[in-house]
Order: sequence, then structure tokens, then C-alpha cells
Amino acid sequence: MTSTALLTDQYELTMLSAALRAGTTDRSCVFEVFARRLPDGRRYGVVAGTGRVLDALEKFRFGEEELASLRPILDADTLDWLAEYRFNGQIDGYREGELYFPGSPILTVRGGFAEGVILETLILSILNHDSAVASAAARMVNAAAGRPVIEMGGRRTHEQAAVASARAAYLAGVDHTSNLEAARTYGVPSAGTAAHAFTLSFANADGSDERAAFAAQVAALGVGTTLLVDTYDITTGVQNAIEVAGPELGAVRIDSGDLGVLARQVRQQLDDLGATGTKIVVSGDLDEYAIASLRAEPVDLYGVGTSLVTGSGSPTAGMVYKLVEVDGIPVAKRSSRKESHGGAKRAVRAARSTGTIVEEILLRDSARGQSVPGTDGLDVTELQIPLVRDGERVEGLPTLEESRRHVAHGLVTLPWEGLGLSHGDPAIPTRYLNEPESR
Repeated sequence: MTSTALLTDQYELTMLSAALRAGTTDRSCVFEVFARRLPDGRRYGVVAGTGRVLDALEKFRFGEEELASLRPILDADTLDWLAEYRFNGQIDGYREGELYFPGSPILTVRGGFAEGVILETLILSILNHDSAVASAAARMVNAAAGRPVIEMGGRRTHEQAAVASARAAYLAGVDHTSNLEAARTYGVPSAGTAAHAFTLSFANADGSDERAAFAAQVAALGVGTTLLVDTYDITTGVQNAIEVAGPELGAVRIDSGDLGVLARQVRQQLDDLGATGTKIVVSGDLDEYAIASLRAEPVDLYGVGTSLVTGSGSPTAGMVYKLVEVDGIPVAKRSSRKESHGGAKRAVRAARSTGTIVEEILLRDSARGQSVPGTDGLDVTELQIPLVRDGERVEGLPTLEESRRHVAHGLVTLPWEGLGLSHGDPAIPTRYLNEPESR
């Protein structure tokens, strides 16, 4: 087992050291993960990474190697405490694939101060990255309006982030990934054919030999493959592709140029050549706005790279991990522009009988099980589910496939304006009820 204990910031352990000296390590605390606001231009977010958080928590152990690296900066008492560390508390949270909005208590961690505070960086690094990617992916999938999307951004991010990105993108509705580690680790369906380098590798003294490259690919992968037709001249490339593979060719890919204009030209050419069933795949610096602009064009599938794995301009979800309760006393930060709401919270979502959600409501956790004021005639759904009990992962949590379906369902429940790509307020408001006084 590879430890995740050092995937953290040093200040987590300096706080631990000071708490040990002060005798406050075991004070009963509640921490919450939430985003004060959504990234600019976003109307909703998608929770992703919860499963990875639980995996990482199981490996959060300080073995001999980890402790040896910390000896120069920590005292003996702190090192001894870390050597015995196991999280034994409780964690509740929004299920993976749930939509979230400003203030949503996406994760609630209960336990002693020390055992909870040192998890901050690990939890935030996973949730901020994965939720940013999933939120961007959901927008792209919605813009694609039912046409498949392939994630192919592994070359545009850190190698491990590429695996996490593929998982988060698939959760949000992307159909395939080019990343084989994501396919092995998480079962994400993989796809891929060839790059321009393959076609160029068939060049000879007489010039390019695109037909030979296409013939080699078809011989290896069959006529259902996708041929990249824009290495040289696209019109000639399409002609060569159909002459080599025949009208049953699976697809052609266009990776550059004015994709809308080229897609129309290629569709007409394919139809004229009798390849009416050959699909058109487009790629090349696509994001949700570019995908939406191509909605009326004869495009069958989108390949998205850089924008997807970097959150399409918002590489972090902006989530924070805040202490909200100590020994039953609500506490909250009151700094300008960084205010938070103290006290452990119960989160519910209200919807019309049609299924359209209208608001998210946060109440005192002590109100759990009670009726929610102001929701007469509305359906009310509890949002948090148990994730960890006494340090152990709860059995029967939603699978990746189940969470993927949950995202699709959640998007259908949004008010129609919440699916727009234009700037605006969050798709639904967040209402606070019975907010406790914070010290």
C-alpha cells in the first residue's frame, strides 16, 4: 500500500503539534467542505472525487519512511501520535455525481480536532480537481446534445491528474477516454486510433503516401476504424480514405481548421462517395462553447483535450475545508469576503412535482428529520449520505456507473436557464434556515 499521508501541507502537522501541547487534539469538531461561490460563468457544479477521497483515506498512514522524512521538522510527541494515526470519525457528504451550489456542505467530517484537521489538504486536492473537471465535462456533454464526447487530454496535464480527469469526465457523461490507466483502474471505456505522425511516417522520396498509411491502419483495425484525414489536403484525404477502406469506413477525423465549414464539406463529399454511414469526428482545442457552436453542423463525435482536463478555464472548484463546530459550539471565520456559516448543517433540496429543483436549503443539523419551513407543495430530498462510520467506509456506496447516471438525472432537474453557457446566478438559490450564532 502506498501511503497518502504526505500528500499534505506542513501546516497541518504544525497545528497538530501545537494542539498536542495545548491538550486540544481530542476536542469534538465538525469540518465542512463547501464552495463559497461557483467559478465565473458557472451555474452549477458536479461533485466528483468522493470515491477517490475514500480510497486515499484508507491509505492515510504514517509508516517508517513517512515518519523519517518528518523527523527534522516535528517533535517526538507529534511523531509518536502520527505513528498511531487512524481516522476513527464519521464522514457524511453529497453522493458522487450530485449537483452542488454555493454553500453546499459537500463533505462533513466529524471527529477529534487533530484527526480531522490533518485531512484538509488531501480531501481538498482531490475534490477541487475532480469536481472542476466533472463540472466542465457536464457542460460539454450538455452542449453536445446527445452526441458522444471522447476525453483525450492526457498529454495536457500531469500523468496522474490525467487518470483522475478521465474518471471525473466519465462520471459527468463523457463516453470514452484515450487514457489506458483510467481504463484499467476505473473501467472507463477507452478509444483511440492514430495521430498525424502515423500518416507522416509513410512519407517517401516521392512525397507523402497517405493511402499507404490508411491501408496499414485498416489492415490492422478493420474498416470500422477512424482515419485522420487532415494531415495534408482534407478533400484528397477523404477521397483516399474511402478508396482504401470503402464506403463502410467507420469515421474520419478532422483536427484543424474551421471545423464547422469543413464538417459540411466533408459530409457532402462522403455522401457523394456513397459513405453515408461514415461518421465525422472533430477535435482540436474544443471546449463547451466550441461544441455548442457546432451543434447545427454534421458532426457525430467530439474529441476534447486541454479544456476538459483543466476544467475549461476553472482548474479548481474553489472548495474550502472549514471548522464549523467545536464541542457543539458553532464557529465560523468572519474575515472580509471569506465569511462562512457556523454550525453543522443539514442539506435538503426542494423540487416541484415536475422534478425541477427550485432551491437548496441548509438548516441546523439538529433539525434533521424535521419538516422544512417554506416547502409546502414541494418534494424535499436529503442530500447528504453516510460515507464513513467509525473510520470505516460504508458498504454499498454508489458505483461509478450509478454516479454517472445520477449526474445525467440531476442535469434534467435543473431549471432550463441553469443549463445555459451564459453568465448568470447559480441555477437555484441557497437558503439558510435557523442559522446558529457563531463564536
